[in-house]
Amino acid sequence: MKFFKTAETLNSNSKTLEGKYYTDAEIIKKEADTIFFKQWLCVGRTNDVAKIGQFITLNIFDESVFILRNNENQISAYYNVCRHRGTRICTQLSGIFSKSIQCNYHGWTYNLKGELIAAPTMDKVKNFDNNKFGLNPLPVYEWDGFIFINFSDNPQNFKSLFKPLLNKFNQWDLVNLKTLITKKYTLQCNWKLVLQNFNECYHCPLIHPQLAGIHNYLGGRNDLYEGYFLGGYMEFNKNKQSITSSGSLCCPPFKNLKRSNLNRVYYYSIFPNMLLSLHPEYVMFHIIWPESEHTTIVYCSWLFSNEYINNKKYNLNDSVDFWDKTNKQDWQICEQSYLGIKSKSYSPTPYSGQESLLAAYDKYYLKILNQLN
Repeated sequence: MKFFKTAETLNSNSKTLEGKYYTDAEIIKKEADTIFFKQWLCVGRTNDVAKIGQFITLNIFDESVFILRNNENQISAYYNVCRHRGTRICTQLSGIFSKSIQCNYHGWTYNLKGELIAAPTMDKVKNFDNNKFGLNPLPVYEWDGFIFINFSDNPQNFKSLFKPLLNKFNQWDLVNLKTLITKKYTLQCNWKLVLQNFNECYHCPLIHPQLAGIHNYLGGRNDLYEGYFLGGYMEFNKNKQSITSSGSLCCPPFKNLKRSNLNRVYYYSIFPNMLLSLHPEYVMFHIIWPESEHTTIVYCSWLFSNEYINNKKYNLNDSVDFWDKTNKQDWQICEQSYLGIKSKSYSPTPYSGQESLLAAYDKYYLKILNQLN
């Protein structure tokens, strides 16, 4: 596998985005239409809907969707809209449907495959056909235990788009990992600042001194450096084994890891709303949801091999505690960045050599935002 150093020579044309891309309400509306309602979005893990009838709900901008496991053990997604008069059906963020899905307004009822099975008094309406009024579905794709949905009526082929990642992380056995814990954070900043912050460690010595003590912020090497996927790895400093509060492994490493990966952490951003971090013994991922141009919700989850989830012999929270603190350091500086960007004195400035992935991110973001080919 070929890697490229993070520190690359950038010309002076590689500048930060104009302030309007972070602060303008019209831009966030355009992002909704061209990005969040057209791209594949990570919404969680298959173990979030492990049981028949179990569901999770996603609310983004004016849309609401619920994702569930149907009675054929398949994962489906539907607009959270009753076909009668448009009422939202699910008001909870998660739960379990017994055997059917019922709208509380007029009792229209659907089975777990989204088919309308009961519509009180509609039998008196001439030519009314239940088969024409099932829930409206969305495309769903499962990849390595992650669930992706797409709001587009003509989505890009997932396997073709994700070809660079389809077998890339087999050593971590992602599909079989279980969620230890998920934490929710509410940030007062634009959503893009979260992704941009993730894609550079230029800030690590000042913002994350503990993290800088575990891996060298100048040592990153990238193998995905343009387009939809960005990232690569960083090697641990001497006498460090993983990214935990102790700097040691919090449980045995993944059994199939190559020797070189026992000394590395991999960081990847997946456009537009997922961050993936692969450690020797656990995996962490973030899902990012904009609420407005100035408010962002971030969910962070920690994944482990199932055999260690409930094993009291290991302190898995050693990883959670470290990253929870690191996350909050990131969120604080992202919020400070947003406050500065709102100033009339802000103007685009050249990126440093340590921020080459940010320049690549901005280029791709603008291409998608403006629907360029």
